[in-house]
Formats: sequence, structure tokens, C-alpha cells
Amino acid sequence: MEELQVIQNKIYEIRGYKVMLDFDLAELYGVETAQLKRSVRRNMKRFEGDDFMFELTREELSRCHFGILNKGRGFNIKYLPFAFTELGVAMLSSVLKSDIAIEINRGIMRAFVLIRQFPIQSKENDFTLLQNEVKELKEYIEEAFADYNDINDDTRMQLELINQTLAELQSKKSLNDKPRPKIGFVK
Repeated sequence: MEELQVIQNKIYEIRGYKVMLDFDLAELYGVETAQLKRSVRRNMKRFEGDDFMFELTREELSRCHFGILNKGRGFNIKYLPFAFTELGVAMLSSVLKSDIAIEINRGIMRAFVLIRQFPIQSKENDFTLLQNEVKELKEYIEEAFADYNDINDDTRMQLELINQTLAELQSKKSLNDKPRPKIGFVK
């Protein structure tokens, strides 16, 4: 399982494809990158089309974290790397025929399958979680509106009582508006 994790960490998404780069594949296969590239160039008919393999551009390389320049001689990428899709990695097994290459290729295929299945599983889980959250939110809103309507009815009743009381007070005031005798010391 740890081997699959190592392989999954070397799978990148470039141009909408899940790909592995030539130097990572060469490291996994235990060959030099130049040897892997030579084998691919000798068998270019097997890798025609972007759905098998493509060469990264300088711009793509500069945007990726593996394209950072290092100090010193011999550490920087001199030639643009090849990016192999799942189909391209499968085709590599027919080009590189060592036992190590075959064993590593099986692991890589398993890693690609796991990566492909992961979003499907997470999307289903995310979808059910989202459905449950929407359902809970809907129930909460219905309860809130029911409480709001209850408050409105109560508030309306209280406002009517206040208005009645004010009307009664106003009518009492008009009765009491008769001139009152002055209170106090009269000279």
C-alpha cells in the first residue's frame, strides 16, 4: 500500500490529464531518463496522440513545482519532460520489457485506477452529505417561518391591545379636558 502511495504522489494533472513524468517513471523503473526517452522515441508510433503522451512546454514546466531551478551544474532540467497518461504508461510496458518494469507497471496501473475511483466515491459521499444538509436547512427554515408566523400573530394581538388602551386613554383625556379649578393660594 505504501508503494501505491509513492506512485500516487507522482501523478500530476496537466492539460486535464492525469499524467506521470518521464523522470519519475525512469526512477520507478530503475533506468536513466535518457534511456527511457530513447526507447519511447524509437517507438513513437505507439505513443501518437496527446491521450498517450505529450511533451511539456517551458511555460507548463515553469508553472509546476517540479520545474523550479536548482543551483549548481547538472541539477536543472535540460530537456523538456514527457508526460505519460494512463494509456501511455500502459504502452510503456510494451517498450520497456524488464521484469522490474512489468512489476512497477502493475503498481502504476493500480494507482491510476485508485485515483480514478476516488473522485467517484467522494462525489457520492459529497452528494449525500449535501442532500442531508439541504434537507436539514429546509426543515430549519420551515420551523423558523412557523415561529415567525406565531410571533406575528402574538405581536398583532399585542398591538391591537395597545391601540385599544391608547384609544381608551384618549377618550378619558377628552373627558378630563374640562377647565379645572386652580389650586393654590388666591389673593
